[in-house]
Amino acid sequence: MNDQQKTWVLLFQCPDQRGIVAKISDFIFQLDGNIITADQYATARQGGTFFIRIEFVISRDRWNKQSLSQAFLPVIRHFGAHWSLFDKEDPLRMGIFVSQPDHCLFELLYLWKSGELKVRIPFVVSNYEGHRDLVSQFGIPFHFVPATRQERKEQELLAIAGEASDFLVLARYMLTLSGDFLARYGKDIINIHHSFLPSFKGARPYQQAYDNGVKVIGATAHFVVEHLDEGPIISQEVVRVTHRDDVESLKRKGKNLEKLALSHALLQYIDYRIIRYQNKTIVFEDK
Repeated sequence: MNDQQKTWVLLFQCPDQRGIVAKISDFIFQLDGNIITADQYATARQGGTFFIRIEFVISRDRWNKQSLSQAFLPVIRHFGAHWSLFDKEDPLRMGIFVSQPDHCLFELLYLWKSGELKVRIPFVVSNYEGHRDLVSQFGIPFHFVPATRQERKEQELLAIAGEASDFLVLARYMLTLSGDFLARYGKDIINIHHSFLPSFKGARPYQQAYDNGVKVIGATAHFVVEHLDEGPIISQEVVRVTHRDDVESLKRKGKNLEKLALSHALLQYIDYRIIRYQNKTIVFEDK
């Protein structure tokens, strides 16, 4: 990329109608910008909804987020759109909540250290003190908050996470967050659940899977909402199992699925490839 240009991502949704792509493209052209990639989707039914992700470059000196957003407002109003604009050079701050299971935490720290997960990690919060040494090796602040189901210490969690993060990841954090916490935090939270939702919600999903004799188990990365395990699904992974598997072997196989589903969801999220729509997601996959 030319050093004089900056890369932006536009996520845009509006009632489906003629001329959307043409008008957005012309707007970027009029600003002397250049579209790098564009991916679009429209729901099939009449009177449906149109979605598009556009990545484009534009002069670094002439435009910042505020001025670019202001210039784009006439297009937004014309189509009655919901939209977001992101600066690709500004990495998101990803806070991590985790309980004793450590496989997802290891995976996230590895991806971050290797440069694949292009975020800043301002903190790791855990109700398990044993993670302190691991997290400290990566130079990341660690906060031990000894929360339980009876005393979840949400005020303390908010004090740590509220201003310091752009979104949260529950990397096998085994405590639910209340509706009050979600409302006060007010930003996206992504959870990894150890089942193929909507099957086997709640506690002990591998035991539930075993009791039901399933032939496939899975893991699901989803946005957190107030109702347990019902948020919009981002990514899922599955593996076949047999009658020879017991609960422990299901857990063993499931750990890899959990890492894969969570890392895939996060890589899409931080590249601004996800649009939430009703209780679903539109994910413009990075091919």
